[in-house]
Amino acid sequence: MDEITAPELKVRLAHGHKLQLLDVREPEEFEYCNLGGDLIPLGELPKQTSRVRRDVPVVVICHHGFRSAQAINFLSQRYGYDNLLNLKGGIHAWATQVDPEMPTY
Repeated sequence: MDEITAPELKVRLAHGHKLQLLDVREPEEFEYCNLGGDLIPLGELPKQTSRVRRDVPVVVICHHGFRSAQAINFLSQRYGYDNLLNLKGGIHAWATQVDPEMPTY
């Protein structure tokens, strides 16, 4: 599984790279802190795969990187996605490594 670190993602975002941010956490978690992008909770992913792009890299985000890994395994094995990157350490890594102002939980 391909991964991207929080500092690497920050650079890509700063340089305007085309990508999709896909957050697979629950709505309450997303409301508390997020990087923007599309919210599709892991449990809803099977019904909403059409929202996951194939034409750009997709960075999959969760709290610590476990649910996002599950989402990537599901999408690649079931639907053949090959453009997915797991945010290593999840939103928590972003908060601790990139944006210390972001709330953690």
